[in-house]
Amino acid sequence: MRQKERRPYQAMALYTAILSQLVGAILIGLFGGKWIDHKLGTTPLFLVIGLLLGLAAGIYTMLRSVRHFFSGD
Repeated sequence: MRQKERRPYQAMALYTAILSQLVGAILIGLFGGKWIDHKLGTTPLFLVIGLLLGLAAGIYTMLRSVRHFFSGD
C-alpha cells in the first residue's frame, strides 16, 4: 500500500495499538514483579526485573506492529 493511499484512521489505529502495547506490557511487568516480590519477600528485585522485561516486550510488540503496518498487509 502506498503512503498516499493511507487514511488518517489507520495512523490513529497504529498509534493506539503502540500506546496500549507499551503501557500494557509495562504494567503487567510491574504488577507481576511486585506480586513475586510480595510472595518471596525480595522487595525491589523482581519489580525492577518485571519492569525491564515489560519494557522489552512492549518495544518488541511495538516494532512488530509498525513493521506490519508498513508492510501493507
